[in-house]
Amino acid sequence: MRITSRRRAIAFSLTLGICLIALAVTLNIGWIILNWREGVLLFLGAIFFLLIIAGLVLNTIFLVREIRRNEQHDSFINAVTHELKTPIASIRLYLETLQRREVDRAKQQEFYRLMLQDTDRLHSTVEQVLKAGQAGHKRGKHLEVAVDFAGLVRECVDTTRTRYHLDETALRFDENGSGAASRIMGDPEELRTAVINILDNAVKYSPQQVSILAELAAPDDQHIALRVRDHGIGIPAQDLKRVFKRFYRVRDRALSEVKGTGLGLFIVRSIAQKHGGRVFAESEGAGQGSTITIELPRSVA
Repeated sequence: MRITSRRRAIAFSLTLGICLIALAVTLNIGWIILNWREGVLLFLGAIFFLLIIAGLVLNTIFLVREIRRNEQHDSFINAVTHELKTPIASIRLYLETLQRREVDRAKQQEFYRLMLQDTDRLHSTVEQVLKAGQAGHKRGKHLEVAVDFAGLVRECVDTTRTRYHLDETALRFDENGSGAASRIMGDPEELRTAVINILDNAVKYSPQQVSILAELAAPDDQHIALRVRDHGIGIPAQDLKRVFKRFYRVRDRALSEVKGTGLGLFIVRSIAQKHGGRVFAESEGAGQGSTITIELPRSVA
């Protein structure tokens, strides 16, 4: 209902702006026809008319942007609320069960395992919000050390396999014999965050069957690139650039069912830019899977 009402508000704003512009044009043309001999007044009137038109256009653009921004903020708040409330409710349920009933040892261990998973989910959500806040600040100095990017990606792949209980066939890693050529300068923790977010996205958006390939490549002599390909639900062409915006969530029904905060790829883009690199998405469309590529400059020997 909220999305429908906001779309109506956007449509109303656009229609109102167009009508006001058309009315201003009509009045100005009529005024010119009636007062074509008044040269100075004609010149001043034309300037005033252009200022009015520019003001109307800017006002309409600003209004539409604010409506969309508010919509994104509401989506973000709803997503974060869900991501926080769901594991808390789950943990509370298990604790109440342990408190009120006699539970055998095996069942207790299962409850503890599930509560730890929910705790990890809470921690991940909080970390996403905090890192998004840090990424939104102006760029400053960051830690720069020599990083074995291939080794770092290998660690992230192992972590993702463990987190989602995946085997090596579901999440493959191809180093392409990168070796020393994968050494870059940067902040290991930030780079690890970026790679983990890309891998998490690939898993989350592969709801049917997880089949992911993470591979290192060398687009040129100065850069190293990590491409993460999945066979999931894909990304519509019009959203390939927007998915890297803060709070942005794809409106496609199949994609919107995947839970998240809309911050993961925004954080990836911020980290890539901070390290002098870039990130971009490719997809053939809905149901065709997607590829996220992060490209970083190599360190100079």
